[in-house]
Amino acid sequence: MSIEIRGVTKRFGAFTAVDTVDLKLDQGDLVALLGPSGSGKSTLLRMIAGLDSPDAGEIRLTGRLATELSPKDRNIGFVFQHYALFKHMTVAQNIAFGLEVRKVPRARIDIRVAELLELIQLGGLGGRYPSQLSGGQRQRAAVARALAPEPKVLLLDEPFGALDAKVRAELRAWVRRLHEATGMTTLFVTHDQDEAMEVANRIVIMNRGRIEQQDAPRAIFDRPATRFVAEFVGESNRVDARAEEAGVLAWGPLRFPAPGLPLGEEARVYFRPHEVYLTRDREDGQIPVRIAQERFKGAFTEFELELAGGRSVLAHLPRGLGLASGFKPGEGAWMSVTGFHVFTSNTQGASA
Repeated sequence: MSIEIRGVTKRFGAFTAVDTVDLKLDQGDLVALLGPSGSGKSTLLRMIAGLDSPDAGEIRLTGRLATELSPKDRNIGFVFQHYALFKHMTVAQNIAFGLEVRKVPRARIDIRVAELLELIQLGGLGGRYPSQLSGGQRQRAAVARALAPEPKVLLLDEPFGALDAKVRAELRAWVRRLHEATGMTTLFVTHDQDEAMEVANRIVIMNRGRIEQQDAPRAIFDRPATRFVAEFVGESNRVDARAEEAGVLAWGPLRFPAPGLPLGEEARVYFRPHEVYLTRDREDGQIPVRIAQERFKGAFTEFELELAGGRSVLAHLPRGLGLASGFKPGEGAWMSVTGFHVFTSNTQGASA
């Protein structure tokens, strides 16, 4: 099933939760809605499911206007963050519930429940109650209950938000496998950037009810379309620079080529800590820095670098390289920047 959202707006009093959003999902898409709290992600998901109604615009499911359909007639499975399993029912009974409401024959229910228990890797645990399952198992059971009526679309609202980091990591891989097995159009809401990057084929970044950018995970990370995306996704150094000569931005001793930028133009430059190239001996195009602080971050080492004029930036070195370098606080070093993004007040942005 495809989903097409055209100019959808939703207000709660004076607050606009979703503001003139356009979005399309084709059959089989696996898409993440990513953004800060209050950006409109869950509200948009609920409108697709029919749990809320838009104040303007329309939602179409495989070309059919969905605003005329009740939630049960949209053929959509919805999974909430906090499972919402019936505590007094076994796992098998929870999965069967939607089928029983639809008066599906008992024999067919039993077959479908057995299929789903195997799909969610809970075969043999159908007789347990939710309280007897781990958090990850309960969330898988909630997904199975949503899948039982064989929906054409699966919506998940921060499905792993209540789980610890290890279980979330396991469930990310499981969702990918589930999607490959079912081919179902899937849209999930998350505030976890790692989750969105790892699971989704496409990420939709929302902010203040609007879509800032939608693209493949790598493109979102490497080519942010707006200042918000550059600041929100991943970690970045952020500096305000001025073109001291045409086509070249200057921030202290650092220089950033910006073709076409006129003399005197101001812009904001973003570059990620892993794009800071740090050496002990000077190489072409590098500037002197002082290592102010060193922080162990597990897979990498973070260095806070002091530049001339009291300016500072962060650099990330992979763990092995960081150890091999022998850099220590108080020492001098040399740095350059291997990639960056430039945003002026009049442009969406440029990368180099």
